[in-house]
Amino acid sequence: MKRTALLLLGVSLVAGCAEPMTKTQKGTLIGTGTGAAAGAALGQAIGRDTGSTLIGAALGAAVGGLTGGMIGNYMDKQEAEMWQALADVEGASIQRTQDVLSVTFKSDLMFSTGSTALKGGAQDEITRVARVLNQYPQTTVQIAGHTDSTGGADLNQKLSEKRALAVKSALTGHGVAAARLATIGYG
Repeated sequence: MKRTALLLLGVSLVAGCAEPMTKTQKGTLIGTGTGAAAGAALGQAIGRDTGSTLIGAALGAAVGGLTGGMIGNYMDKQEAEMWQALADVEGASIQRTQDVLSVTFKSDLMFSTGSTALKGGAQDEITRVARVLNQYPQTTVQIAGHTDSTGGADLNQKLSEKRALAVKSALTGHGVAAARLATIGYG
């Protein structure tokens, strides 16, 4: 077990001294560490000796690293394509935190005050997003509806939920599978 801890510490120190990592590299490192820990625990539980623990850690690290790298690469590509698709949209922002890609549009770009109907220009942006989502069918999407401060809390809650459903409907109209889309309203 000491060898595993030292090996992982050594990998962390080397990675920490290197140039900033890409998100794929971070995913690989996280997957490797998580896989090694899970593999070591499983190896110890099954074999009950140091050799089994080390074999489990090595196998877990390999599987975890591969999986983390593949997910990171998948998300890197999707993020790059989303940036390209929305490059000329002033009211859009894209942020990525590990395996979560957030695409946000200014509300006045998508909806008029008090309305659940998508504005005409919003359809173009929905089409662009749908094209990217259709290229990455493993991605699940949470559509979050928001409102401004006009109206009461109950009204705004219902309005935000209906706006999220309107975006979901538009995306499914462009071929994005409804099962991939979850909606939530934030009032």
